Amino acid sequence: AYNIHVNGVLHCRVRYSQLLGLHEQLRKEYGANVVPAFPPKKIFTLTPAEVEQRREQLEKYMQAVRQDPTLGGSEIFNSFLRKAQQETQQIPTEEVVLEVLLSNGQKVKVTILTSDQTEDVLEAVASKLDLPDDLVGYFSLFLVRETADGGFSFVRKLQEFELPYVSVTSLHNPEFRIILRKSYWDSSYDDDVMEHRVGLNLLYAQTVSDIEHGWIIVNKEQHRQLKSLQEKVSKKEFIRLAQTLKYYGYLKFDPCVTDFPEKGCHVVVSAGNNELNFQVRLPNEQIKEGSFKVTRMRCWRVTSSVPMSNGPTGSSPGKSEVKLELAFEYLISKDRLQWVTITSPQAIMLSICLQSMVDELMVKKSGGSIRKMFRRRANGALRRSDSQQAVKSPPLLDSPDASREPMAKLSVSSRQVHSPGAARVVGASLTLPSPQSKLTSVSLRGISHSSSANDVGANDFHGNYAFEGIGDEDL
Repeated sequence: AYNIHVNGVLHCRVRYSQLLGLHEQLRKEYGANVVPAFPPKKIFTLTPAEVEQRREQLEKYMQAVRQDPTLGGSEIFNSFLRKAQQETQQIPTEEVVLEVLLSNGQKVKVTILTSDQTEDVLEAVASKLDLPDDLVGYFSLFLVRETADGGFSFVRKLQEFELPYVSVTSLHNPEFRIILRKSYWDSSYDDDVMEHRVGLNLLYAQTVSDIEHGWIIVNKEQHRQLKSLQEKVSKKEFIRLAQTLKYYGYLKFDPCVTDFPEKGCHVVVSAGNNELNFQVRLPNEQIKEGSFKVTRMRCWRVTSSVPMSNGPTGSSPGKSEVKLELAFEYLISKDRLQWVTITSPQAIMLSICLQSMVDELMVKKSGGSIRKMFRRRANGALRRSDSQQAVKSPPLLDSPDASREPMAKLSVSSRQVHSPGAARVVGASLTLPSPQSKLTSVSLRGISHSSSANDVGANDFHGNYAFEGIGDEDL
């Protein structure tokens, strides 16, 4: 059997015959000219070298399918992964109660099937909260890990290829939870969400939570105004004021390491407003701040470092052994591109944030809107709850944190940086690219050694369709 890893985590185990069956389904549906070539059957027993060759061929095949906009987004492919995930975790199809958190800590319990996919669970939560269908697309389900201080750390946005109940229960750790949050970046979309009572309550609860966690920066006077609006239950005015504050609408990530402006710097990264914001602690303990605009990122990629193991074939590496890196090529000046690397367990979530920012920019550029009716299942199989659940108002804000250190501006200078090496998976494992939008896909593969960036194929890079050249006057 082959282990299929998605986002650095074991997703499922499949046999060659199962993958061949998937290939034949795809060929029947889309034709031989669209579907990539599949590693052929062998009559005789494979040698160790042939086993490794087949594994590499299967990995390339699965990555090619995942990165194809038609094949990778097809129900055939995604249902294959969902079924394999359920079979691997040996969780039977049955009715269960799943607990989903709101930003204010409120728990929403929905009755679902263990085999329900992400879209089904999202609709069940929306139905329980009485959120209108045309607002469901503004929200997403995220897998998070609760922290000791009562906060949470983002793991990833739940995707269409997985079963949320199976994804969270297979981790066997009560610290992992599923949370509902808005999934857009442009604060102008807040107006759409605030048109409805439930949307307003969800957005209000999330804004209060982000302020309490220190993700949104508030001074004493702003805090006084916000608390006054809270006491008056002026939710829209509260959000309007919050929109003017620093880091409104940003996601804040756990402290990690970067090679910018020099190797080994500790950094806190926040994603929002079409940028990655860096708060860097330099070796001399000075803190500097700077931002990298997504429109100046030519491409990016995520790699996972998996050390060579002497364990049994097919064994899954320990969590502590996997190192995830996000690297992006940034337009420093008119004619200078530079690689910047972030080493973080949340590299996948960072990549998902970048891709969703690009998606929004492209929709806006084309004159479109993210407002859309939520797509219902054709068979209408979802069980709707008999009773709705109201979104509770969060408690009043505590005093702002006065311990935040002042920061100098981080200047973007040109330095030689490390480019992540070519990727290679060890053991009987296949690694899929991180599922993103229909535009492009980022490759996530295990590496056992570092080598030249020139050795990495074109599919290892996540091209940015929103990349813009700049003139000297823009620097």
